[in-house]
Amino acid sequence: METFDIVVIGAGPGGYPAAIRAAQLGAAVAIVEREYLGGTCLNWGCIPTKALIAGGDLYAKIRHAEALGITVKGAVANYAAMIGHKDKLVVQMRGGIKQLLTANGVKQFTGTAAFKDRTTITINGTETVTAKKTIIATGSTSAVPGFLPKHDRVVESRRFLELTDLPESLIVLGGGFIGCELACMAAQCGARVTIVELLEDILMLLDGDVRREVRAHMEKDLGIRVLTGKALTDIHADDRGVDGKYGDELVEAQLLLCAIGRKPVTDGLELANAGVKLTDKGFIVTDDFCRTNVANIFAIGDVTGKTQLAHYATAQGVTAADNAINKSPHKHETLVPNVIFTSPEIGTVGISEDDAKKQNRAIHTGKFRFAGLGRAMAVGETSGFVKWIADAGTDQLLGAQVVGPHATELVAQATIAIRAEFTVKELGNTIHAHPTFGEAWMEAAHAVHGEAIHAPPKRKK
Repeated sequence: METFDIVVIGAGPGGYPAAIRAAQLGAAVAIVEREYLGGTCLNWGCIPTKALIAGGDLYAKIRHAEALGITVKGAVANYAAMIGHKDKLVVQMRGGIKQLLTANGVKQFTGTAAFKDRTTITINGTETVTAKKTIIATGSTSAVPGFLPKHDRVVESRRFLELTDLPESLIVLGGGFIGCELACMAAQCGARVTIVELLEDILMLLDGDVRREVRAHMEKDLGIRVLTGKALTDIHADDRGVDGKYGDELVEAQLLLCAIGRKPVTDGLELANAGVKLTDKGFIVTDDFCRTNVANIFAIGDVTGKTQLAHYATAQGVTAADNAINKSPHKHETLVPNVIFTSPEIGTVGISEDDAKKQNRAIHTGKFRFAGLGRAMAVGETSGFVKWIADAGTDQLLGAQVVGPHATELVAQATIAIRAEFTVKELGNTIHAHPTFGEAWMEAAHAVHGEAIHAPPKRKK
């Protein structure tokens, strides 16, 4: 029986950085993964979806290239080739993670880990290791409700990403981040897409003005039909396709993609043997130091039920490794940017305008549309805007939202500014290079106080 200072269970975006960080600190480390290195993020989530979205976005730009004086004839979206590119990329990156773990001296096990007790872990029921401390990073998986028919034409996101043929028509059940991202990609590649969302709108965690901007583009420019406020009922699937009722209307397609949420992966862990507490929804209970109720066991990422984002899991993984080894623990970061690769892209960080209003918090906001930027006009990407949310009393930046070109990159500047506790004036007085999309943040900061240079003044009441 081998003994390790740290055993990490799960080699996704939280687990493998935790293992590497622990090894950097001098610990003897092992990592156990029952499927593939990289977890859901690399194999069936972040990376493969972005590879396909990049292809769909490029194809859309090619079809509209005449606006910039470029004529392209004969362009075809070869979806099977796009899947091939995605698969090659995933295998390459998976190999990169293996090399990193090996270079850092992390011993790798393939199999299902299970607790025999608080310090003893079995792997596939055959191997046993002793862990002075354990970091659980087993992630989450797609939640598929029982009312959906079990048929090859009804898939969740993982199965959808394995398809080599894009259906001509697609129903996306769920208007959250994953559903909207894949809906946009499929529509850009030529599929007829219908989104059905039970709630009153898609992307309900975002401010209303951001939702309206994205929904309008999805409906008008991508041709996506968005049905909200009612459930899809009486769902039926056979070899010809899938159909269901939206109110009195029959909605039909070749395929249904279920994207209604995720659930924790804890099956096989035998957490009860270690005494680890779970929430009523099955997530592992942790504090701000990534600690469970068991002194030598930590948990990070999606399995904890907190913000389900890969970069958040990575930050937690590094913190958990630090805290498992060092005597002076520190809390994990809580300012988490969120990026959504819809068309147009979305980036958010900090408090939203809607949340501030619900909290009766006094705020000022400033918005600037990309249509007012020279760079945006030059490249023909003028839809969308950036928005600051600031404390009305102190002028401190509290939150930001961006929807439009390069939003997923632009949100990084806002994240740094908020974490550094910049005021609106400080950000506005920071010189931004011209012509760039980043200038929008400077203009929006000036707009908070009605001083934007490249926007018309607000009408006086």
